[in-house]
Amino acid sequence: MSSISIATAAEVFDLLRDDLAAVEREFSRQSNSQVAVVSDIAAYLITGGGKRLRPLLLLLAAKSLGCESDSRIRLGAVVEMLHTATLVHDDIIDEASTRRGRPSSNTTWGNAKCVLAGDWLYMQAFQTALAERNLRILDLLISLSQQMVEGELLQMEKLGKLINEEEYFDLIYRKTAFLFKVSMQLGASIADPELAFHEETLGEYGRNLGLAFQIVDDVLDLTANDDVLGKPAASDLREGKATLAVIHALERGTGADREAIRTVLADRSFARVARVAHDDILEILHRHGSLDYARDTASAYAEAARLSITELPESEFKRALLWVPGFVTSRDR
Repeated sequence: MSSISIATAAEVFDLLRDDLAAVEREFSRQSNSQVAVVSDIAAYLITGGGKRLRPLLLLLAAKSLGCESDSRIRLGAVVEMLHTATLVHDDIIDEASTRRGRPSSNTTWGNAKCVLAGDWLYMQAFQTALAERNLRILDLLISLSQQMVEGELLQMEKLGKLINEEEYFDLIYRKTAFLFKVSMQLGASIADPELAFHEETLGEYGRNLGLAFQIVDDVLDLTANDDVLGKPAASDLREGKATLAVIHALERGTGADREAIRTVLADRSFARVARVAHDDILEILHRHGSLDYARDTASAYAEAARLSITELPESEFKRALLWVPGFVTSRDR
């Protein structure tokens, strides 16, 4: 890695404050529909907050290659619209009642209206992207949509079942990391065409960062409390999803350990049959070092993200990109 220093959080947000505010305004503008219920649902989702990490990555990718065009703002809104649409659909599929500490949109407006509002956000994102008149952008967005839908379908097929690490990484690549990758590639695609060779490098950064992000998310789902998460803890287990730490413990646990985990995954509950408690699962994971294994794996992907941009021109934006992996792996929500 180069000797360039890593930025601080304050430096990163000072660097992007105006751009992120512009993306927020563009997201709000593009989410305004003549059909009031669409605008109401979109406004509710926008005010729900979120890290806006995907637009941030797109902005850093674009600006690290010298792009100052308004395309970076429009496409920042596009990736956040797509991300928001996936959250709406995920909450419906998972029958979630909360999101970021508030009632999920489907508990307020119902599944039918929310699935259509999610579809509208998808189409609005593509409508906004189409204005760029750039086939590479559309190619990236179409591939992204296909991967995310395939990932969701694959996950639904595997609910309640035991999966291996290869299957787990395939799922989180499709459902999460591909959006991180495409956010970086979109930023590169609107920069100087002569710098297009950086698209692969930045895409690899996004892929590794996205994998780290999801692994950390999955660990937090197991270990954080409801108030910090803004949703019920251990939601993944309750939904029948085997994540990395759980897979690690299944491969190393005793017969009783494996049976306890299998019971929760199959029943999608901690109390229905054998009354396995959340604390029982945590004890198994701690005893086999499974949570540390998952955290170490996330850290390895975060470091791989940093290493992948070694050849990127040195700038304050590269310093910011070097900061993001540490933020991803050290967060508590």
